[in-house]
Formats: sequence, structure tokens, C-alpha cells
Amino acid sequence: MLKYIIKRLLYVIPVLLGITFLTFMLTYLSPGDPAELMLSATGVTPSPELIQKVREGMGLNKPFIAQYIHWLTGMISGDFGSSYKYNKPVLDLILLTLPATFKLAGVTILMTIIIALPLGIVSALYKNKLLDNIIRGISFLGISLPAPWIGLILMYIFALKLKVLPVMGNSQWTSIILPSAAMTTLLASRYTRQIRTAILEEISQEYVIGAMARGIKGRAIILKHVLRSSLFSIITLLGVSFGVLLGGAVIVETIFSWPGVGKLAIEAIFNRDYPLIQGYVVWMTVIYMLINMLVDISYYILDPRIRLEKRF
Repeated sequence: MLKYIIKRLLYVIPVLLGITFLTFMLTYLSPGDPAELMLSATGVTPSPELIQKVREGMGLNKPFIAQYIHWLTGMISGDFGSSYKYNKPVLDLILLTLPATFKLAGVTILMTIIIALPLGIVSALYKNKLLDNIIRGISFLGISLPAPWIGLILMYIFALKLKVLPVMGNSQWTSIILPSAAMTTLLASRYTRQIRTAILEEISQEYVIGAMARGIKGRAIILKHVLRSSLFSIITLLGVSFGVLLGGAVIVETIFSWPGVGKLAIEAIFNRDYPLIQGYVVWMTVIYMLINMLVDISYYILDPRIRLEKRF
């Protein structure tokens, strides 16, 4: 298994290098002088002499490749540069907002599993019956509504009208309810349909028909065999969604002023804070690759066929 993990890590290196190069190139070609932007963000009037001095200090007078190599070597050592707006290290800002993002992502994924898993199973077991039609109708409605719009509706009802939940921020433990509910609605609706489809595909397999012919109860077949075989598609969906959430649910975090990575990225874009934008993109890349690697490892652990293939 260690050999398999090392092999996966070797695949990550060229992808990460490609993403970092494209990210740096796009910010390099973006309009605006980084030295002037940094001075303006700190409230200093940028004179031509001062701008030139700052450019030399930032290494902006060097060729593009030299700038990229300098930034890449610094990034590898943990130095992502300093934010123009906050005048703080980019890595410190990302690490500062990570706990809030982890908290929101964890609650959202947990609530999604609690809601989607039983609904998907029930919908599959009662295929084309009234209960199945109701669940599919609700899930279709949930998929059709964007999470930011759901968030605004929830905010209007529970925060402004009923006044039972806080509007924004994370000063109270109840502050997480509305943003997580907005994203859970979308994810749970999507997963319910995916779980239903995966279980229906497994139920039609010959081993299930054989187990039913031997008199094994349907509940045991579902829990011990069908659900386990359906885990692969479910794990893939959860991995992708968790990666997105850890990257910050940008619009939802902004609507509810949730102090996470997504809100930080939006502020960086509006302020043209290029080092912070670069740091966010690298963070997103690392998270996606790490999540994908963990999903592959879970396949390796859960499916003995994959382990057998690696031996031959």
C-alpha cells in the first residue's frame, strides 16, 4: 500500500507545478502594478520613485521565469508572500480562516450524510411508488435551487422575520445553522438521487438475486452487501464536495459573513490582492489533489479487486 501511495504522490508533483505556473502567469499578466497596488492598500501615496524602489525590493524588475522560481521556492518553504491589503503573510491569513471553513464543511457533510443516505435507500426500495416520487420531487427541487438563493430565503425567514437565528458571523454556535443548511439542501438533494441510482444498480446484480433466492432477508442484503458495494460512488461524491467546501463555499460564506477561506478569497479578488489569490489557488489545488488521493486509497482498501490488480 505504501508503494501505491508514493506512486500517487509522484503524480501530484507535475500537476501542482503546472497549476502554480498558470496561476503565477495569470497574475503576472493581470492589469495593475503590484508595487502600486501594495502601496495604495497601505494608504501610501505612490510616487514614481517609491514605486520603483518597491518594485526592486519585490523583485518585479527581474524576468518572469526568475520571479516564478523565486515565488515557487518561497512557497515550498511555506512563504507565500504578504497580502497587499492586510500586510500579513498569506499563509497566516489562510491558516487563520481555516478553522471556520473546516467547521462549516464538517457540519455540512455530516448533515448531508444523515439526510441523504436514508432517503436514498428508501427511495430505491420503494421504486416508482408514492414515497419514491415524493422524495425524488423534493430532491429535484433542492437541486434546482442555488445555495445562495436558499441562504437568502433562510436568512429572511429565520433571522429577519422569526428572529430565532443570527443573521451573519460566527459569534454564536447557532450561527452555523443557516449557512450549513443552505449548502446541505443542495448536497443532500444531489446525493439522495445518486444513492438511489447506485443502490438500484446493485439490486439488479446477480449476487443480490441469488441471496434473495437463498432466503436472506432484504434488510440484511441492503446493509451488508448492496450498501457496501454502493460506497464507491458515494465516497467519490463526498470527496469532491468536501474538497469544494474546504476551498470555501465562496458565495455562501460571503452572504453570511462567515470568516472562512471562501470569504477571504472574494475579498482578495475585489482588492486585487494577487499574493492572496495565488495562495488561495494553491490551497485549492492541494486540497483537491489530497482529497482525490484519499478517495483512491479508500478504493484500494475497500475493493480487493484493486489490490489484486496491483500485484500482477
